[in-house]
Amino acid sequence: MMDYKNAGVDIEAGYKSVELMKQYVKGTMRPEVLGGLGGFSGAFSMSAFKGMEEPTLLSGTDGVGTKLKLAFLMDKHDTVGIDCVAMCVNDVACAGGEPLFFLDYIACGKNVPEKIATIVKGVAEGCKQSGAALVGGETAEMPGFYPEDEYDLAGFAVGIVDKKDLITGESLAANDVLIGMASSGVHSNGFSLVRKVFEKELTKEGLNTYYEELGTTLGEALIAPTKIYVKALKSVKEAGVTVKACSHITGGGFYENIPRMLKDGVRAVVEKDSYPIPPIFGLLAEKGQIEEKMMYNTYNMGLGMIVAVDPADVEKTVEAMKAAGESPYVVGRIVDGEKGVDVC
Repeated sequence: MMDYKNAGVDIEAGYKSVELMKQYVKGTMRPEVLGGLGGFSGAFSMSAFKGMEEPTLLSGTDGVGTKLKLAFLMDKHDTVGIDCVAMCVNDVACAGGEPLFFLDYIACGKNVPEKIATIVKGVAEGCKQSGAALVGGETAEMPGFYPEDEYDLAGFAVGIVDKKDLITGESLAANDVLIGMASSGVHSNGFSLVRKVFEKELTKEGLNTYYEELGTTLGEALIAPTKIYVKALKSVKEAGVTVKACSHITGGGFYENIPRMLKDGVRAVVEKDSYPIPPIFGLLAEKGQIEEKMMYNTYNMGLGMIVAVDPADVEKTVEAMKAAGESPYVVGRIVDGEKGVDVC
């Protein structure tokens, strides 16, 4: 007798993982969420936003990428969900938006309910950190497509902003100041290069090795979850500061992401010695013999989010970020010139 279970898909395991994750999902709920988990779609009431002049929805989608390979090797699955949420909600916050809700997608070779629930626990933690409700998701068991002990994790976020509060870079002017918020390390980008550089160390023992210069094990330094900057940006807004431009430093590093926040006719100048660069980047560059320009063109180099503000707002901005628990640094300025970035 053939059935779905013989084909490698365990429906009961699917039910069990949903039961196990419910406790985590519950902790992310917002008053606007209608109905519980298990419907065909997640419902979210917009009536609380009627006061906006032009309510505008923002969306962002992303995955964790090959950082997941570390999670497999370390058998540590409770933080990659934070990365998944961070990559999406930071993009929404970058435009001035408040994340409203999140949905995740997990595809795996074999549904082990406890493991799936642990992944979702991380997703729920990311949602809590960003104030987004986890309104739904999908776990796809795909035998023969993924190895049994591997999975992929992606998701998307929807946020809202009043159109007049969109951060567009249009009001940027020479002498505006760039303020960067510290990253927790590599975040979720450039891991294919990380894995190439640390090829020999990518074993359970290698990742458990303590490095004096890192102050922790290699594995812990690399798997540190991506920082979520939603509350810090909200804090800046509540301090009465107008953020003129904002960039989430992801894949492509400074060179690719900083120009994305600029309008034509202005250039960003970043001083690389204006803030502490986490030791993991020095180790990466040295071990992989990666030239400096390539490092700044691949990694966040210690700054996960950069904003541009009027010189008069610098102090207020720095204080608001500190109050939200972040470590801000004045890292550069805006000058007239061809759109682009100089790292000096």
